[in-house]
Amino acid sequence: METIKQRTLKEPVTLTGPGLHTGQNVSLTINPAPEGHGYKFRRIDLENSPVIDADVDLVVDTSRGTTLELNGVRVSTVEHVLASLSGMGIDNALIDLDGEESPILDGSARFYCEAIEKTGFIEQAVDREFLVLDETITYTNASRKTEMIAVPDNEFRISTMIDYETRVLGTQFASIQKISQFKDEIGSCRTFVFLHELEYLINNNLIKGGDLNNAIVFVNRPIPKEELDNLATFFNNPNVKVLQEGILNNIELRFPNEPARHKLLDVVGDLTLVGKPMKAHIIATRPGHSTNVEFARMIKKHLKKMSQTSTVPIYDPNKAPLLDINAIKKILPHRPPFLLIDRIISMDDSGITGLKNVTMNEAFFVGHFPNEPVMPGVLQIEAMAQVGGIYVLRTVPDPENYITYFLKIENARFRSKVVPGDTLLFRLRLLSPIRRGICEMEGKAYVGNKLVMEAQLMAQIIKK
Repeated sequence: METIKQRTLKEPVTLTGPGLHTGQNVSLTINPAPEGHGYKFRRIDLENSPVIDADVDLVVDTSRGTTLELNGVRVSTVEHVLASLSGMGIDNALIDLDGEESPILDGSARFYCEAIEKTGFIEQAVDREFLVLDETITYTNASRKTEMIAVPDNEFRISTMIDYETRVLGTQFASIQKISQFKDEIGSCRTFVFLHELEYLINNNLIKGGDLNNAIVFVNRPIPKEELDNLATFFNNPNVKVLQEGILNNIELRFPNEPARHKLLDVVGDLTLVGKPMKAHIIATRPGHSTNVEFARMIKKHLKKMSQTSTVPIYDPNKAPLLDINAIKKILPHRPPFLLIDRIISMDDSGITGLKNVTMNEAFFVGHFPNEPVMPGVLQIEAMAQVGGIYVLRTVPDPENYITYFLKIENARFRSKVVPGDTLLFRLRLLSPIRRGICEMEGKAYVGNKLVMEAQLMAQIIKK
């Protein structure tokens, strides 16, 4: 399978303009970032310049755009710049803002895309990691008449359908077959609003940065002259009027289906919050920021489940172990009842997998909840450490002359009970190369496909 390298910008690019709702002039600078960085926002106007990840778990508001918050610090209307980065194939970027809200510019992603294209990109050393779905994911919201589907695919393609059930804006459809089509087909499509929504926003002291150049306003009812005059005053434009097809003023659509294309733009921007570029066909019916974000959360949850499943060791009881109990006893100094592993089933440059059969005959069940036997968590960690001990002891020619000591245990979590009859599989991977006999590993313990315990361990082998 062809691999694609991660990309970042060659140089920083800066765009300046008012935020749609605050009206405050904001400078936004997209900076190059290292491999694996992803997208992050930095509020350079605040003390210590706090950083906020572009993460769906940090979304706190979707009422008029997508807003992220961490530790009381917000960045809002992030969807257009995120869609631009995704659409232009940029993987890593640090986005500086000297205010809360991203500049609305012309209400599309056009100027972001053009700025990114102008500065260019550089390929980085690490391969791009895609989210490749293993099954179809479906989200529905009956009250909003929304349905969103992610179907496994070899590309990231998006199809959107909108229907506002009005004469001026009914059913529209838009699609792209590859994300590389984003700039030309989607990036220039502007946000839109109905007149009644516009009036609500004005009356609630919002869209202070709005004007007739950064949004399409659809009018689906006659407007009295007094109301037109009020709009003219708000927009500081004496020529406000309704022209063809019920669109306020002389706005010409860039595409006949520009609203549907802008909704597709928003879908791309909001789905970047999953954290990985996708290979999937997204089919979105009547999408909006709220449903986009809920769908992104569903995909991220599925991604986590896929990640856990993919790391589960495979145990074939018909296959001879790499080390049986007799071979283990030649390496470890432990003896029953404190020898807590039965087999080593695999070992490679990155880590080791070991096994323990948990039986009712274990000595610790005599006193540890004898009427409801549960394997103590500390002994699960000890068993995991013994697997890791074998890994590090195999780096010396005479392991029988060494002993392993714990230096540190961190981030230990017990997620499910381990009971008699369970087969515990321990998978440990190196977090850093072994130096001077010191080994730092991340361990996960499974019963079947279920993660039951995890921890980070550091140990050192010392000669007896």
